Amino acid sequence: MRSARIHRHGDPSVIRIDDVPRPVPGDGEMLVEVAATSFNPTETALRSGALRSLFPIDLPCTLGWDVAGTVAGRPVIGWLERGAAAEYAVAPAGRLVAAPTGIPLADAAAIPLAGLTAWQVVFPHVSAGQRVLVNGAGGGIGGFAVQFAKRAGAHVVATASARSFDAVRRHGADEIIDYTSESVASAVEPVDVLIHLVGAPPPWTPPVRPAGTIISAAAPVTAPPGVTLTHVVVRYDPAQLTELVHLVNAGAVSVDVTETHTLDGLADVHRRSEAGDIRGKVTILAR
Repeated sequence: MRSARIHRHGDPSVIRIDDVPRPVPGDGEMLVEVAATSFNPTETALRSGALRSLFPIDLPCTLGWDVAGTVAGRPVIGWLERGAAAEYAVAPAGRLVAAPTGIPLADAAAIPLAGLTAWQVVFPHVSAGQRVLVNGAGGGIGGFAVQFAKRAGAHVVATASARSFDAVRRHGADEIIDYTSESVASAVEPVDVLIHLVGAPPPWTPPVRPAGTIISAAAPVTAPPGVTLTHVVVRYDPAQLTELVHLVNAGAVSVDVTETHTLDGLADVHRRSEAGDIRGKVTILAR
């Protein structure tokens, strides 16, 4: 089978498409015929070696965390520790849930990591009637976060570049700030909650009310006095993923797939991500 692997850490050129034996599942594992994985920006850090101290891996390593595919003909999605960027992958049975039926199976690969991150950022921290600022609303996590915050009953202010305005508006944002041309701190009235989803600290003082909250799923943020700071590290939760699938099936949550590529295009997706040229969720077809 074809598999997108790295044999050493480095720039995107280290990604190779290898012909390797099909994996054999062990006890408690399932063989997934992969329809697609999706690209997550953090994978560039895994590839480069920047995450070696936190997530040591054995080389060669097959890339890919999100997976959508079939097990014995049954459509499933899940989140693997790695190995989804291939034609077949082995997954512990507990890492898979039934795929949504209302969207193409390959598009469903965009859901697990980004959807669960947004879920765990929003629902424990956002309440009806609050003003919430989603910083990075044009990204893959941001698209889900805007929808979830609206579902929680919040007034949502979103930062995005002009290319993402239409998508962010469709997701339900009440206000959109173009961070490329406006000062976010001066353009936004104070909010109760700031959700930070960008890989660098904000270059402005967070406009958060005293006794408000900052939740970061990305770079560290300095909280003003009196503001609570929470850093979220996503965890796999099959019950939450199942509930998210139900919302997608009901049409209550949309999945914004902006681009689709094959395994051969994965290295270029990494290059473009590092250059800031990726919006929303990008899926990678296994065939």
